[in-house]
Amino acid sequence: MNPLLSRPHPNALTDFAALRPEHIASAVGELLNASQAALDMTCSSATAATWRDLSLTLDIATERFGVAWGAVSHLNGVADTPELRAAYNDALPKVTQFFTALGSDERLYAKYKAIDPVSLTPEQTQAHKNALRSFQLGGADLVGAAKERYADIDERLSALSQKFSENVLDSTEAFTHVASELEMAGVPYDVRLAAKARFDALATDDGKRAGKTEGYVLTLKAPCYLPVMQFATNAAIRERLYKAYATRASDVGASDASVGADASLRDNSTIITELLALKHEQAQLLGFKHHAEVSLASKMASSAEEVVTFLKDLTSRAKPYALKDVLEMREFAKTELGLADPQPWDWTFVSERLKEARYAYSESDVKNYFQLPKVLDGLFAKIESLFDVQIILDTAPTWNEKVRFYRITQNGQLLAQFYLDTAARDGKRGGAWMDDARGRWLRVDTNELQTPVAHLVCNFADGISGKPALLTHDDVITLFHEFGHGLHHMLTRVNERDVAGINGVEWDAVELPSQFMENFCWEWDVVHGMSAHIDTGVAMPAELFQKMLAAKNYQSGLATMRQVEFSLFDMVLHSQTTEVQEPMALLADIRKDTAVLPVPSYSRTPHSFSHIFAGGYAAGYYSYKWAEVLSADCYAAFEEAALLNADDLKTIGKHYLSEILQVGGSRPAIDSFIAFRGRTPQIDALMRHQGMNS
Repeated sequence: MNPLLSRPHPNALTDFAALRPEHIASAVGELLNASQAALDMTCSSATAATWRDLSLTLDIATERFGVAWGAVSHLNGVADTPELRAAYNDALPKVTQFFTALGSDERLYAKYKAIDPVSLTPEQTQAHKNALRSFQLGGADLVGAAKERYADIDERLSALSQKFSENVLDSTEAFTHVASELEMAGVPYDVRLAAKARFDALATDDGKRAGKTEGYVLTLKAPCYLPVMQFATNAAIRERLYKAYATRASDVGASDASVGADASLRDNSTIITELLALKHEQAQLLGFKHHAEVSLASKMASSAEEVVTFLKDLTSRAKPYALKDVLEMREFAKTELGLADPQPWDWTFVSERLKEARYAYSESDVKNYFQLPKVLDGLFAKIESLFDVQIILDTAPTWNEKVRFYRITQNGQLLAQFYLDTAARDGKRGGAWMDDARGRWLRVDTNELQTPVAHLVCNFADGISGKPALLTHDDVITLFHEFGHGLHHMLTRVNERDVAGINGVEWDAVELPSQFMENFCWEWDVVHGMSAHIDTGVAMPAELFQKMLAAKNYQSGLATMRQVEFSLFDMVLHSQTTEVQEPMALLADIRKDTAVLPVPSYSRTPHSFSHIFAGGYAAGYYSYKWAEVLSADCYAAFEEAALLNADDLKTIGKHYLSEILQVGGSRPAIDSFIAFRGRTPQIDALMRHQGMNS
C-alpha cells in the first residue's frame, strides 16, 4: 500500500515510517490525474458557480493532493537522501505545472467571478476575495504566449529554488575540520563531547580518522558553529570556520578544497541571477513594475517605498545604539583581550566575552539549566494556562525515532495535533520552521470537521552520553517562536480551509504570533518553572535570571541593524527596474548606511540567504521587523493587564486568543490587531522592549 494514497478518513495521519521514495511517482501520478479530472469537471457546465459546488468538486481532490505532496516536501527538508531527492526532483515539475495551471485557469477564474457575493458567509467572502487576487497574481488574465511563458517561469523558479536550497544544505554538510586539543580551547564541554563523538564515528563509518589518531570534528551546523565562534579562544579556528560559513554555496567556497571536489557544482551565483531575472520578467507579464509590487499586493505594507521608509526609520533609531555597541567592543577587545584590531571572526567571541564581563554570567552556564524535556514542560504549561487547552503526548508513525507527536485538546475535545522534531542531523536543512501538514476544514463532502496538524522543526544539539539535550536561551526563544506559528495554525476556529489558521494571513503579519510568544522567555515564573540544572536538578536561581534580564537588550542596536540590512537588501533587490545592480554590489551599497562592523570581501551572504531565494520571503524579509512592531504592541497589553490582577491577565489572554489566533486569515490582519488592541499599531513598545526608547 502507498502511504501517500492511504487516507481512509479526513483525520487520518500520513504513515511517515512506511513512506519510501518509490511511493512518490505513482502517488503523484494518481493524485494529479484525479485533481485534473476534478478541475475539468468543476469548469464544465455540470458544476454550478456556487462556493459549495466548486469546493465539493475541486477542493476535495486538490486538498488530498496537497496533503500528500506536503508530506513529501516535508521529508525532503528533514530526511534528505539521494533517493528521496531524486524522486522529489522528478515529481516537482509535474506538481508545479499543475498548481500553476490551476491558479491561472481562465475557466475556473470565470467560475469564481460568477459566484454571487450575497451567497457567501463572511469567511467565504474573505476567501473569495483572496482567490480572485490569487488568480490575478497567478496569471489568469494572461492569454496566449504570455500565459505559456508565465507557466514556464513558474516551473523554472520552483526548480531553481529547490536547487538553491540543496546547494546550501550540501555545502554546509560538506565542510568538516578535524580540530586539535589546542584549537578546542574554551569550547563548552557538551560541544566538545559531540565533536569528539563525530571524530570517533569516522572510524566506524569508513575506517579512517583523516590521518589522525585523535581529535574533534567541527561542522558548520548551528549547534557546533555558534558555540565555537562564541567561546573558542583560538583565533585561527574561528577564522577557519567563519570563512567556510560565510562562503557557503558560492564561487569563493567552490575554491576551498576542504569542502569537496564537486564544490563548484554547489555555487549559487548563477541561480541567484536567473531567479532575479525570471521574477522580474514574471512581474512585468502581470503588469507590475517589479517583483516587490507582486509580493506586496497580498501584504499589509502598500508599497516598496513604504517598507523602505519604515526600515530607514528603524535605522535612524537603532544605528546610534549599534555604533555604541561596536565602540564598547573595540575598547574591551583592546584593553582586556589584547586585540587592537578585531577581525570579522573575532566579533562574536569579543561580544560574548564582554557580555560575561559586564553581566557576570556565561551563556554556557545558562545552557546547563535548560534541558529540552523540562523546557517543553514549561512551554506547554504556559500555553495551557494562557489559552485553556491541554497538550498531551500522542503516538503516530514518524520519519525519525526522536520525533515526538502530541495532541491539543480542550475539555476532552481534539483541537489539533503536531509533530515535534528538534534534533540537528545529517540530511536535515538548518534553521527552524513550522509547516502546515493539514489545515482545519469543515469538509463539504462529509460535513466532518478536519482538525489541523502541524510540523514544528528546530535544529538543536542532541543530548550527550544519555543525558537530555541542552538548549541555549536563544534556542528556548526559537522553540517558543515556532510554537507561536503552530498555535496560530492549530488554535483557529475558522471552518473555511483557505482562511483557517495561517492560511490567508498577510505575510508581514504572520510573524506576529511567533514573536509574541518569545516574550514569555523573559518572564521569571516561566523561566524558573522550565529550568533544572543538568547535574543537580535545581532550578535557575533568581540572581542568574536577573543577570540575563539585565543583558536582555545587550547589543540590541547591532541585532536590529543586521535585520534592517537584510531587509533593505531584499526589498531593493526585488524592486529594481532598469538599472539592475549585481547582488554583491547592491549589498555593498546597502552596507554603507547600515553596516557598523567590517565585512570581508570574500563574504557571500546572498548565496545562502535561503529565506528570499528558496523560502518564500522574496521582497518580504522586512516582515520580521514589521510584525515585531505588532507583536510587541500586543504583548504590551499583557504587561498592562499584569499590573492589575491575575483575572485581568486571563481575560486579555482569552481576548488575544479570540481576536488574533482563532480568526486566522478570515479578516485583514489590521482589523484583527485593532479588534484586540483597540487602535492602530505603535512602534513605542518595540523600542522600549529592546532598550532603544530614550
